[in-house]
Amino acid sequence: MDNTHIVITGARENNLADITVAVPKHRITAFTGVSGSGKSSLVFDTIAAESGRQLNETFSAFARTFLPSYSRPDVDSIENLPASIIVDQKRLGGNARSTVGTVTDIAPLLRLVFSRAGTPHVGSSNLFSFNDPAGMCQDCQGLGTITKPNLDALLDRSKSLADGAILHPQFKVGNWMWKLYAHSGLLDADKPLADYDADEWQLFLHGPEAETKVALDWNGSTVKSVFEGFAGKITRLFINKDDGEGEAAARKKEVLRQFTTTVVCPACDGARLCPEVLACRVNGHSIAELSAMQVSTLEGVVAGITEPTVAPVVANLLERLRNLVDIGLGYLSLDRRTGTLSGGESQRLKTVKHLSSALIDMLYVFDEPSVGLHPRDVHRLTELLVRLRDRGNTVLVVEHDPDVVAVADHVIDMGPDAGTGGGHVVYSGDVAGLARADTLTGRYFSRGTRLKDTVRTATGVLPIVDAKAHNLTGITVDVPKGVLTVVTGVAGSGKSTLVHEGFLSQHPEAVVIDQSAPSTSRRSNLATYTGLLDVVRNLFARECGVKPSLFSFNSEGACKDCQGAGVIYTDLAFLEGLKSVCETCEGRRFSDEVLTHRLRDRSISDVLAMTATEAGEFFIERKPKAILSSVLDVGLGYLTLGQPLGTLSGGECQRVKLATELNKQGAIYVLDEPTTGLHPRDVEVVLSVLDRLVDGGNTVLVVEHNLDVIAGADWVIDLGPEGGHEGGRVMFEGTPRELLDAPGSYTAQYLGKAVRSTVPTA
Repeated sequence: MDNTHIVITGARENNLADITVAVPKHRITAFTGVSGSGKSSLVFDTIAAESGRQLNETFSAFARTFLPSYSRPDVDSIENLPASIIVDQKRLGGNARSTVGTVTDIAPLLRLVFSRAGTPHVGSSNLFSFNDPAGMCQDCQGLGTITKPNLDALLDRSKSLADGAILHPQFKVGNWMWKLYAHSGLLDADKPLADYDADEWQLFLHGPEAETKVALDWNGSTVKSVFEGFAGKITRLFINKDDGEGEAAARKKEVLRQFTTTVVCPACDGARLCPEVLACRVNGHSIAELSAMQVSTLEGVVAGITEPTVAPVVANLLERLRNLVDIGLGYLSLDRRTGTLSGGESQRLKTVKHLSSALIDMLYVFDEPSVGLHPRDVHRLTELLVRLRDRGNTVLVVEHDPDVVAVADHVIDMGPDAGTGGGHVVYSGDVAGLARADTLTGRYFSRGTRLKDTVRTATGVLPIVDAKAHNLTGITVDVPKGVLTVVTGVAGSGKSTLVHEGFLSQHPEAVVIDQSAPSTSRRSNLATYTGLLDVVRNLFARECGVKPSLFSFNSEGACKDCQGAGVIYTDLAFLEGLKSVCETCEGRRFSDEVLTHRLRDRSISDVLAMTATEAGEFFIERKPKAILSSVLDVGLGYLTLGQPLGTLSGGECQRVKLATELNKQGAIYVLDEPTTGLHPRDVEVVLSVLDRLVDGGNTVLVVEHNLDVIAGADWVIDLGPEGGHEGGRVMFEGTPRELLDAPGSYTAQYLGKAVRSTVPTA
């Protein structure tokens, strides 16, 4: 075949069944199939990984240490492979200093405008950065907020120091931190804090610093130390210290949130900058005021800047702002912290950076870019994909949304099912042919959306009263009890704010099931998280007459060479680190002795290699069958029991959590877009699980765009009409059938279209 196609030969990554397939270049190709069918294994783990690996090899060994790491995929060959740009769903994250403006490079352009056209003149553009010591507010160090100890949460004033008045876990009675105060000789350790006079409170909280001799016990030796006020110590050791990332850091941050209060900086009123910078204005606006504007509003303000000295900068700035509006993010502001963005918003924000690129013949790889988009806004995305293609690029899209698939030039459908039942190309051709194909995707794409025949009657209400966060303007609305309620609306309309800031703050007893990873430990897997492994270890122990701990790869049973990890990590200094399968246990994690013990002729390693579906057939005991039944009910039968949780998608993480919460009664469940990353067949599975929860006497509240879920709800709360400042209002409350006649609702418009349609058109 000539170079008009990317030719993949013998792909075996994950569950791929030694497949060979050709992907047309300079076209949009959509990869479809149920969750776990092999789409991502083919697109990301094979095509994109090999492109990235080969590109990285063109750089020096030193430069490669700063680049993403790609291992060689299990594939015979890939021919005619362009350099790739991956636009995935990973949240942008970042620290408190990372904003929409900084990550899109719009903020530097805005700073340049103010440095040249602002009055009074302040200086160079770096002074307009809240990350520069010269320009930042000195009180909050450019964060816009101040975090300080919450003494009411930290101290039990009814107790003395000796009785444990300090509630922070690192100041537990007997700990060294506690002794610095209780044994300092400066404070009465037996006196309740409530009885301290003003001088004692001043000494305890603020010092002054003084050298003391701290008694190591009541009658023993002493050690010299410097007494530091309790408030200052908490601030220095916990608030101002960056613990980085990881599981331990996450736990520390969670503890910190319990004992601190964050308020808007009173000096800069949240603007982050020093007074001199804030006094500089362009057309009457400070840089902080422009950064706080909605992008769609800011575009018009920037267009009014006519100073000739900044004309080229303004033109570039306008192009980037228009790109944000065109892709449906006009409701964001430049000062919005990236850590607050959804996965879908993050992906679209990354995409904006490529719109001004002059590069051609690139390979753009998108991971379900319609995530988080209301059906009204999907056309913005598809127009972007077409623009990238028309510039001479190849676009690969892993996608479930029929409206996105409809603009593809070519479709590769994976299946026929998930896990070991997938990994094959079951269709390759145009969109019209997919609708006629006898595959799961073809059948679901050709069936239309159906409204629920009968809806449940509410057993009461859960009110949201005067919700005012972000763009909500004092909303009061009732969430019915005992039914399935869907909150919907266009992106930025206030759905998540209404549920997370309004509903949950007033009903904190609700069970929240979001898409964050269930665990940050790379040793945690499906079996450990669901509690299945504890049950399985006990079964093996009883069968073999040994201790249960022998069957733990985190304990006695671990392979001694890899400590139960199954792989060996080798540090190669300035070269990329090497991860290799442990030669001793061959990746099975356990010692040879452990693997000799069998349950119905299977070792513990064999069990962890089973899919949930296979394990459901293997176990005959009640406890493991009950746990596996919940995993199967949420459509995760294709996952292996030993699959690390860190390898799961956001949607899979959410369903793993849901599987552990299925047996409650009388509970309130809150889910945020549970159909993320799901094929229509899997959406049907999730909807049946939600129905099961409601039928079990629970209340379910879901934030969702998926029209099948909206059509299957008992009650709908629709927000809008637009995003940002033009949103935040309740457009409709009622049943899905009543929604069809709601005036001014985009959800009503697109639900009606979906109910009437039958087949997607190319």
